[in-house]
Order: sequence, then C-alpha cells, then structure tokens
Amino acid sequence: MEIPSRVCGAQPHVMKKTQITQFLQSFVAIPLFAITMPLTGASLTAPMTPESANITGAIVTPLLTQEEQAIRKEQAEAIDDFLKERKSPLAGYGQKFVEEAYKNEIDYRLLVSIAGRETTFYRKGSECKNPKGRNNPFGFGSCKIGFKSIDEAIEVVSKKLGGNDENLKHYKTDMTSEQILKKYNPDHIVPGYSKQVVRIMKMIDDSQEIV
Repeated sequence: MEIPSRVCGAQPHVMKKTQITQFLQSFVAIPLFAITMPLTGASLTAPMTPESANITGAIVTPLLTQEEQAIRKEQAEAIDDFLKERKSPLAGYGQKFVEEAYKNEIDYRLLVSIAGRETTFYRKGSECKNPKGRNNPFGFGSCKIGFKSIDEAIEVVSKKLGGNDENLKHYKTDMTSEQILKKYNPDHIVPGYSKQVVRIMKMIDDSQEIV
C-alpha cells in the first residue's frame, strides 16, 4: 500500500525508495548476522595441528627455552664484540650468524672465522677482487659468486656448509667443522688452512669445544 505523502512531509516516491532500500538490506543483514553468530557448542576455527600446518605450508618452529635464548644471545654478542675489536663491517651480524648456524647445525663460530681467513673479516681493501664476488666475505666459490646482501651470503653459505643444499653434494649434514674446512679449502691446496680457521674460532670463544 502506498503511504500518503503527508506523513512526515515526505513525498511518495521518496518513501518508496526508502522502503525498497530497507527491504533489500534486510536480506543482507540476516545472512551476515547468521555467519557471525557461531552455533552453540561449535567452533568455527579448527585447531592448528602439525598436519594442518603442513597442508597450508606453515613451518612449525619449536619455541626456545629461556636458557637457549640466553645462550644464543651471548654467542651473538661474542661475535659482534670480536668483530668490533677488529673494526669489521660484519659487526652487527652476530645474531644472523648464530641463527643460520643453528638452523644448519654448524658451529656458530665457523663462518665468521672463514671470513677472517678469507677477507680479513671483510675489512675494506680485503674484499673479493673479482667484481662477481659482491657481498661475499667468505671467498665462497673462489670469489666468483656474489650475493644480493650480506644476510643472503650468510644464509646461503651456512646452508651449503651444513649439507642442506642438494646441488652441493660434498658437504654432509654430519660433518665436523674440521671436515667442512678440509672440503672448503683442502690443506694440500692451502697448507694449514683448517688449523688457521680453527684458531680464529677459538679466539672468538675458547670455552666451548669446536664441533
């Protein structure tokens, strides 16, 4: 039924438009209300499990204990302090070195010490001379391989030395630091290379056994 135009001073065509709008909105509001109101005793969100995490591609990372966090922080600080004393531009990357070392199960001092032996901790004038070896403090690939950043260099080389790169078969996941070093730069090519790097590792922290 059409509402008379005298009601509230409104014109007939205006009231019709308002009625139609309200009528249509009622259809929108009802399903939205039904969706946002969960059924009694039911949960709309399924609990996260390792299986469901794998389906969505999520990575389940175990939480560190306070003791483990404290140890890693101390190791990162030891690296940064060591590098600051030597005026190395790598100072400040201590946490990154430690994170990638644990992720790839290598000694946290190994990669820093390789940088010390290869490029004098990446101090100016000691970098790879080959223009291809940009952001490569480790002399990796005979300085013929470059990286987008120091972070990427730490990530990639740590992964390779830890035996987690399928394209680099001669590094194994269960190798010791000394075994890794003898693959990285064999003593018959550079005599005493592994011992020189190990010596630097002990300079960073001699209280822990080198693994």
